Amino acid sequence: MATIPGDIKITWSSDLMVGDFTTDVGDLTNENGLETAVIVSLFTNRRAKDDDILPDPTSLDKQGWWGDQASPDVANDQIGSRIWVYMDRAKTTQETLIQVKQAAEEALQWLIEDKVAVKVEVETERAGSPGNDRLHMLVKIYKSREELVTYEYDFNWASQFE
Repeated sequence: MATIPGDIKITWSSDLMVGDFTTDVGDLTNENGLETAVIVSLFTNRRAKDDDILPDPTSLDKQGWWGDQASPDVANDQIGSRIWVYMDRAKTTQETLIQVKQAAEEALQWLIEDKVAVKVEVETERAGSPGNDRLHMLVKIYKSREELVTYEYDFNWASQFE
């Protein structure tokens, strides 16, 4: 039975804080699941809102993907998340955990709107020792009432390295 190739798989490395294509015997690896879509949704920088405080207050760069602006017929359909707004400037506080959780849920809302999932939940927490801690994120995607898919990601706080 032949398998139907899915999307090119992106694998997230929490150690390197990057996602990258993977290969298998010289071929790009494919996946039929949701993880690549989740990685793109969470780790691509969505354009900041007008009232967001940018990580670099001297910059006017709200980032985002140019294609979001080129599609006026789907005005609210944006790729990526605003996690970068919080992770690139914030300290490890409960407020930041809440902001990152909300930004992740906003980024994954399309799964519900496009009827890929019936519900999406995101949990965030601090993990690791103080001064060397990271943000741990658990993403729960309910494809139906009975079918749950989970993904876990870790982020280093940019403010650790200043």
